[in-house]
Amino acid sequence: MSASSLFLVLGATGGTGKHLVKRALQDGHRVRVLVRSPQKLGDQAADLDVRQGSIEDVDEIDTDKLVEGVDYVVCMLGDKEAQRDKKINYLFMQKFVPSMRKHGIKRFLYQAGGLSKPYQGSLSWTLWLIRNTIASGFNGQHLDNEAVMEYLETQAKDLDWIAHRAGIISDGESKGTLERSISKFSMAPHRDCADYSYRLMLDPSKDAIHTSDFSCYV
Repeated sequence: MSASSLFLVLGATGGTGKHLVKRALQDGHRVRVLVRSPQKLGDQAADLDVRQGSIEDVDEIDTDKLVEGVDYVVCMLGDKEAQRDKKINYLFMQKFVPSMRKHGIKRFLYQAGGLSKPYQGSLSWTLWLIRNTIASGFNGQHLDNEAVMEYLETQAKDLDWIAHRAGIISDGESKGTLERSISKFSMAPHRDCADYSYRLMLDPSKDAIHTSDFSCYV
C-alpha cells in the first residue's frame, strides 16, 4: 500500500473515527475529513484536509468534490438523536454512492452497529432481546444502518463495499485483536473496532467484499 493513499473519513470526531484517523496518519496516509465542528479535531486538524459540513444538510454538500482524488472511504457516522426519527445516513448514501462510483473509489467501509440486522438476515435471540430492551434507545440508528446495508446490497454491488457490524462499548484500552466472523460477536472498545476496520479496509480477505459481518476477538 502506497503511503500516498488518500482516505476520506466520515465521522472523524466520533469514538471510532478519531482512532482510525490517528492510525492512518501514523502509517503515512493522507486523510480528508467531513466534520460538522472542526474545532473538535483539536491539534490534529493541522494534519488533515478538513471539509466542514453535516450530512443532515445533504443538499449543501458537493459530494463530487468531497470524494475527488480519494482512494478509500470509511463511514463511521452515528447520531442517536438525529437518527431517532430520520434515516440520515441512508439519505446521504443515495447522493454519496453515485459520486463514489463516478470518481472510481476503490473501496468503501461502512460501520454499523452489531445490533443492526444485515440485509435479509436476522439477529440471534440474545441480540434481539438486547436491542429491544436495554438498547432500545438506539433503534433509530439500527434502522438507519439497515436501510444503508440494504441499499448497498441492492444498489451498489459494483462498488467494493464492506459493512462492519461492530460491537462497540466505550473507549478504553485495547482488549486484543478483532477478526471477522459471521456468527461470533464481541463487545470491544472504540480503538479495537477502528483498528479492525482499518486493517479490513486495506487488506480484506477475498470473501469480505459485499459482506455485513461481525467482529470478534480470537
